[in-house]
Amino acid sequence: MAKVYYVGDWAVMLGPVFAETPFNYTHKGTEIFNYGTWLKEAFESTGRHEVTSVPTWDFYRLGPGEFEDVLAEYDVLVFSDVEAKNFQLAPQFFDRSKFGNQPLTFPDRVRLTVEAIEGGTHAMFLGGWLSFNGEMGKGGWGRTGLKNVLPVTCLEIEDLRESTEGFTGQGVAVDHPVIAGVDLESMPPILGYNIVKPREGCDVIASWKETGDPLLSVGQFGKGRVLSYMSDPAPHWGCNFVYWDGYQKLWSQALDWLLDGTH
Repeated sequence: MAKVYYVGDWAVMLGPVFAETPFNYTHKGTEIFNYGTWLKEAFESTGRHEVTSVPTWDFYRLGPGEFEDVLAEYDVLVFSDVEAKNFQLAPQFFDRSKFGNQPLTFPDRVRLTVEAIEGGTHAMFLGGWLSFNGEMGKGGWGRTGLKNVLPVTCLEIEDLRESTEGFTGQGVAVDHPVIAGVDLESMPPILGYNIVKPREGCDVIASWKETGDPLLSVGQFGKGRVLSYMSDPAPHWGCNFVYWDGYQKLWSQALDWLLDGTH
């Protein structure tokens, strides 16, 4: 059974906030949302794969050596709405009690991710406000070594394209195993996506019908296969997408294609 380590698509809501007097503000309510439930269920729908769904804050807090253990254990990495700072920073950098005791350095999770993929771990990089270059450049993937294992080229400016009317998909390489038998034109409206450029040596297998921008791209980097989907597999961009009757088939085929690269 293949093992998938899926980071992102969780959120915490604090509030609402009540201003009861000019001096007294209270938060009433805390709720945790796992928006990755739909993708996790799609991956596990064939019974051949096991998924660990991890909030971004847990990934950020991994201690020295812990990400290396993840990379040794899992066959596929999935990152969705995980801005580059989660790879580049460590909580200890902001703990003043540790300052001056000894130099603060930690294993570089960007380097570790790239080396793992080149060594045969497979990966998905999925879209959102904090993916690719993202909102106001907050995603930052293209400013790190992650760009070396992305099957697309990130923009250097904000890359969000959004519409309340939504966008629709179309196949480019319709016989590719990821989308074979999937009617992308039946996808419900997708409310936004990350604009990227095709990358030489990689394949755009689906595009956005309204603009021609890449929707799905795939590539091989060393021994690892990588797939990028340029929108969010979860709400809000995907709030219609997760209820599409082709959702499970698309994602299970995408995962199967990645793992076929193992053989």
